[in-house]
Amino acid sequence: MTSVVEDQSWVAKALCAGYEPDALFVQGATQRQVRLRCLQCEVRLECLADALESEANFGVWGGLTERERRAMLRHYTDVTDWGQWLATSTDPLAVEIRAPKVPKVLSHVRG
Repeated sequence: MTSVVEDQSWVAKALCAGYEPDALFVQGATQRQVRLRCLQCEVRLECLADALESEANFGVWGGLTERERRAMLRHYTDVTDWGQWLATSTDPLAVEIRAPKVPKVLSHVRG
């Protein structure tokens, strides 16, 4: 299986592909608006997997903020293929991320 990081063909299908990059790398309340766009994107999970695999530090990717992604990386240290985990895991957070709503990542990863 080709990983999301290796196969970037999904990028052309992203809703944000035509946006100015500065519109996606925002902070604070503006992130909520960007996240809502992500929920409508057909390649949201591929985008999120790519950001997790590459440990993207800034911006909203796949509907998650950098804080949420960092928390996931700290909590799920055993995940070796984020694309597969996001698509198939029965973990409650993975299931919630697949749903078309903003997931409550931090509540899942806090002990």
